[in-house]
Amino acid sequence: MSARIYLDHAASTPVVPAARAAMAEAMARWANPSSPHAEGRAARAALEDARGRIKRALGWAHELIFTSGASEAALLALSHATLRNQAVSAVEHDAIRRAAHQPAVIGVDAAGLVDLDHLPEAALVAVQTVNSETGVIQPVEAIASAIGDRRGLWLADAAQSAGKLPLPDADMIIISSHKLGGPPGIGALLIKDLSVLVPDGGQEKGYRGGTENLPAAMGFAAAIEGRGQRDRLASLRARLDDGVSSSGGIVVAAASARLPEIASYRLPGVAAAAQLITLDLAGIAVSAGSACSSGTLKASPVLLAMGWDEVAAREVIRVSLAPETTEAEVERFLEVFATIAERRRAA
Repeated sequence: MSARIYLDHAASTPVVPAARAAMAEAMARWANPSSPHAEGRAARAALEDARGRIKRALGWAHELIFTSGASEAALLALSHATLRNQAVSAVEHDAIRRAAHQPAVIGVDAAGLVDLDHLPEAALVAVQTVNSETGVIQPVEAIASAIGDRRGLWLADAAQSAGKLPLPDADMIIISSHKLGGPPGIGALLIKDLSVLVPDGGQEKGYRGGTENLPAAMGFAAAIEGRGQRDRLASLRARLDDGVSSSGGIVVAAASARLPEIASYRLPGVAAAAQLITLDLAGIAVSAGSACSSGTLKASPVLLAMGWDEVAAREVIRVSLAPETTEAEVERFLEVFATIAERRRAA
């Protein structure tokens, strides 16, 4: 059997060797970082070193609260915020929508870009930097300006863009380790002013409960410092776009600025579930929608917000790349995709 091809890196990407090594080293530091004895202080020093390394790698000069991942960071930012007048964009991740307090919804256009002309008056506004399904990059400078003009605070979900694009000038930023080659189960909330959150724990300066995950923090730091070169990804994604189009597929948000790592494609007349099964049997892993919702039968809320109807939205799959993705893997995907399309035409 030939090796399988993994093209679902937006869901989770393999842990890089440097992160594995850092975690193995951390396993020798068995003490609790909150303990006052020498072993605990050594573990605390390692934890703070990891925190500092992540901040430096991202160019962040403010606070960093470790969490169990992006979803917990969203919950901390929205559910524990002192600001209850909240708004979220219509294309936010499910975790954002669940955590927000009775939010106003900011619409998007057919290109997936937020409608800043109708930005509601809200104290806390959640708008992502990059959409996890379509790869659409939001206009971060315009968003920062618009929210600032209304004296609001901006929560930016940068789980897909951190370490790939510069951080936005937001008041709170969500980041995730396992999108960058670090271990799953750890993320962080970057925040300028801790006073906008209600303390609710014994660790992380009182904003989170639970023993700190030192091995994961060290793995996160190693991964974000050692991200692979992304130079090839734009050309690989362009090849995907061209190949899908030539087979009769449709590129989602083709005219928008998109992160090279993420692309969504519709094959008219073929349900996403059928495409996924055929690709999986051919040894290729892709997804439909975000990983947190791809197991459901519902049409993607992101595509619906962009004006797609339910039938079309159910025919869209997501292909996501990593620095390790090869041209041969992309060509194999396109070969199988073309076969699926040909079967549809012959039916």
